[in-house]
Amino acid sequence: MRHLVIAALAALTASPSMAQAPSPRTAQPEMKGEAITPAPRKPPESMADVKMSFAPIVEQAAPAVVNIYTSRVVNRSTGDPFFDRFFGVGPEKQNSLGSGVIVARDGVIATNNHVVEGMTEIKVVLHDRREFAARVLLTDPQSDLAILRIDAGEPLPFLEFANSDAAEVGDVVLAIGNPFGVGQTVTSGIISALARTAVSISDYQFFIQTDAAINPGNSGGALIDSEGKVLGINTAIFSRSGGSNGIGFAIPARLVQQVLSTATKGVALHRPWVGATTETVTADLAKALKLERPIGAIVGDIHPAGPLAKAGLLQGDVIIAIAGQPVYDAETLRYRVGVQTPGDKATLDYLRNGQKKSAEMVFALPPEIPARDERTLAGNHPLNGVTIANLSPRFNEEMGLSPLASGVVVTDVAQGSYAYRSRLRRGFRIVSVNGVKVSNAVDLQREITKPVSGWSIDVDRGDRIVNWRVGR
Repeated sequence: MRHLVIAALAALTASPSMAQAPSPRTAQPEMKGEAITPAPRKPPESMADVKMSFAPIVEQAAPAVVNIYTSRVVNRSTGDPFFDRFFGVGPEKQNSLGSGVIVARDGVIATNNHVVEGMTEIKVVLHDRREFAARVLLTDPQSDLAILRIDAGEPLPFLEFANSDAAEVGDVVLAIGNPFGVGQTVTSGIISALARTAVSISDYQFFIQTDAAINPGNSGGALIDSEGKVLGINTAIFSRSGGSNGIGFAIPARLVQQVLSTATKGVALHRPWVGATTETVTADLAKALKLERPIGAIVGDIHPAGPLAKAGLLQGDVIIAIAGQPVYDAETLRYRVGVQTPGDKATLDYLRNGQKKSAEMVFALPPEIPARDERTLAGNHPLNGVTIANLSPRFNEEMGLSPLASGVVVTDVAQGSYAYRSRLRRGFRIVSVNGVKVSNAVDLQREITKPVSGWSIDVDRGDRIVNWRVGR
């Protein structure tokens, strides 16, 4: 279970305009000075009301929530051969635990990627204590989801998905999982917030927040609604102590269903793209844009082949809704687009120069142009053992980079190599070699293998460009 530090997002430039953004469903009602009348309350009318219980829902849902035990063998080492002789080295077994949800009668299970990532043995324990080895169908680090399958030899109880887009703050929810490995546990609460995006958990920042107690071991378990359907997969808590503080987060069912559909089809997972850089409209930006309050995502640079460009949007437009669903910020926009089906169409609402406008958006996969041309460099040079590839809109999505990023990116660095010891890492871009700009993998391989007495390599680390000098 991950412990989180929540940071505020910031937006930068904008062009002035005047408009009124729509109120998100979760915002306070705008009564224009009128008093809010509380809903009428009444006491229980019968003994049945007094004895109301979640037991029937739990009885229905619990058999479909499983415990997941994982392990792997790692070699212990101090990193120094001299000290290894005295302090001991060798294989060490590491264990972890989590939860999962059976989502199909043939033994398909949804859980968190961080529950199974890097593990060599995955064991699933059912509600009736039967144990099965599981195989991984698909892992998606971007959403922190993984899909497993077990072969029980018979149909298994499973849970259906709820419409997470229809969930509302205040809805009663139950969390089912295996906290601290004590065994299956049920906790209750409400939906505390929707569309939480300022949470550093995964690339797709869009979560259901709940005050139902979630603790280490609950990862991958079910967040269910009052009908016993899956609203989300529990994934993280906000905690300084490691235990529940009443702030838990779940991945919405809509995103889980997308990953599940891809896994069961046996194809690679690719999501529709926005096709532009976007920034959240902050309070300062809203003031500059003369909006009544911060809302939406402002469009920056636009890829000419992207869906926003084809829909007619321009730099400076503020996107406020897609398919009738509000867009609160840049992360919400990415989620709303990413969960759609390529080829589908939806209405896009945006603000331009003080006017609300609408356009039809066709969801599309990012193109892989140029081809990634992944290759591992070899030879007597500083990049020996480094694997590189060409960036493209599709590869940018996989790498978590800007949709407009281009050039050559590092995809792997051999451990023990000179480049690894020099802290070159996956995701860094190679900008130039000896003053020559490299725009593709062929350029880089040609320049780095030239017979020279030394190298000067410019590396974009994401936060800054550093110069790496070797030899000379």
